[in-house]
Amino acid sequence: SYPGRPRRVLADVSFTIPAGKTVALVGPSGAGKTTLAQLLMRFWDPSDGVVTLGTTDLRNYQLDDLRSRIALVAQDTYLFNNSLRENILIAKPAASDTELAQAVELAALSELVKSLPQGLDTAVGERGTSLSGGQRQRVAIARAFLKDAPVLILDEATSHLDALSEQGVRKALDQLKADRTTIIIAHRLSTIRDADMIVVLDDGQVVETGTHADLLNNRHLYARLVSHQLGGAR
Repeated sequence: SYPGRPRRVLADVSFTIPAGKTVALVGPSGAGKTTLAQLLMRFWDPSDGVVTLGTTDLRNYQLDDLRSRIALVAQDTYLFNNSLRENILIAKPAASDTELAQAVELAALSELVKSLPQGLDTAVGERGTSLSGGQRQRVAIARAFLKDAPVLILDEATSHLDALSEQGVRKALDQLKADRTTIIIAHRLSTIRDADMIVVLDDGQVVETGTHADLLNNRHLYARLVSHQLGGAR
């Protein structure tokens, strides 16, 4: 439960994410997906139970140490009124020019950098208003590549991007997920079919776990959510 709120946001939630695997958190709005991700980052601590990284209770980590092990690509990327370079280097201020260039390349930002009047030293405006939604999301991906943390939390909403931007962002995200333990907060179920495990939440509880195919065959909540989204897309 949140401080000052007696109702539990999550209850009896238990699952294990194997190292190097991709797990998607799925469920209706308010099911507890974002709260789980916030627990992993220690924005909150659980009122009961433990969250562990490896075998270590997250509460035993210094916050800076814990968060150095986790990269977050959020739905809305906050950019400061500074240069593109400084906005990426937030993830690793002491990074070399070579490391920065590699992160820019991997995040598919190279064409943007070439088009800017001062390249990486071009100011992006307050909250990055001079960049498109897709470009801002690629900056977040570049930060994650530069940070090179073993755990990735991906708030995977790309529905506000046009098709071309989404294609570029998704390709960069696929590269970013490789060889990392990845937790996806899934908003569009079509994007998480290949997850190693899907955890379905409803009203703060885990109601199903399995692969995309397994859960479709179960014909419970996940199958209904997929059917609803496919129906809405027609």
